[in-house]
Amino acid sequence: MLFLKSTSVTKAPGIYEVDVAAKPPGKTFGVFLATDPDNPPHTVLAGLAELGFKNTHQQSYVHKDKGKVLDLHFQKDGTDLFNGWKAEECKSNLAAIEALFGNVGLTVTPRVMSLAEAYA
Repeated sequence: MLFLKSTSVTKAPGIYEVDVAAKPPGKTFGVFLATDPDNPPHTVLAGLAELGFKNTHQQSYVHKDKGKVLDLHFQKDGTDLFNGWKAEECKSNLAAIEALFGNVGLTVTPRVMSLAEAYA
């Protein structure tokens, strides 16, 4: 679940927060979205599906400010060991993710999770 300060403002239509992150060593990234379930980001969700990302987790909850939130996690298998991404796949997948979110006015900054965060 992403940390949300508030649900009063979206970063893009239907998106409260987005995180593009990988577990160490940081070659295979997932997309984590906190969305407005009453106004879902259809364009982004369709774009992720077109890129081959699959929804692996979703959880609804009510934020402390009483706004409804739907957390969504997406992963895409690669061709490396344990379905990870090879270097070329990583580069092209991250470029596609950045373009997708750029089309709705969001800049994403891919990051590698800390060990504690990744395996909590």
